[in-house]
Parts: sequence; C-alpha cells; structure tokens
Amino acid sequence: MSSTPASAVRLDKWLWAARFYKTRSLAKTAIEKGQVLYQGQRPKVSREVEVGAHLVITQGWDQKEVEVLGLSSQRGPASVAQQLYQETAASQAKRAAVAEQRRLQATGLSAPEQRPDKKSRRQIHRFKRQDAS
Repeated sequence: MSSTPASAVRLDKWLWAARFYKTRSLAKTAIEKGQVLYQGQRPKVSREVEVGAHLVITQGWDQKEVEVLGLSSQRGPASVAQQLYQETAASQAKRAAVAEQRRLQATGLSAPEQRPDKKSRRQIHRFKRQDAS
C-alpha cells in the first residue's frame, strides 16, 4: 500500500482503504446517512480528505473519533491501514465505557430456568390480551 501525500483522496475511498468499511458503496451509504462527520459536519461522498482532519465514524453501537495521519487510495493489509489514522484517547475510553455498560445490562437479562407450563402459558396469553386492549 503506497501512501500518497500529494494527491487528493475522496472520503469514501479513504474510509474503504483505512478498512472502516468492506466496500466503497458501504462507505458511501454511511456518509450519506450521516454516520460519518468530517470536521464536525456532514460531508459529501466526494469530499477530499486532508491529513490532520478529524472524523467521527458511527458503526453499529460504536462511535469512533479519529484523526487522519495519512492518505491512501489503495486498500492493503490491516496493519498498514491502521497507520492511516489514530483514534483519540477520549474516544477509546468512551467506547470502553459504553461497551461495559452494554455488558452489564445484558447480564441482567437471563433466560428462564424452565419453559412455562400450560397454566403459566394461559396466564401469559391472558396478560398479553389485556395489554393489547
């Protein structure tokens, strides 16, 4: 993967090369949906990326704040792609805190120890019918 500091790289192409998205079309869709912010604003897909730019990328539950360190229009190995950007320390801490919170909420939801018997199922159905009315 060759870093091209002098040439301009489109935002969708850079996101693809930095391995945030598997395809350019997925990167394009994310940009159009507002899941990618460039310098705090919603960019166009064809926006040219500059070194030192600040991006906020939302992927599923995670929101990453990264700074662009290099430009590339070619997709290469993940180890090389990770050299194109650096995630901020605040972003890493925030993602870890949110992940821990999600983990703790998930532990509170547990499956019942056994399946409901016929009487319990009837009670559940009666309750659902009352709730729907």
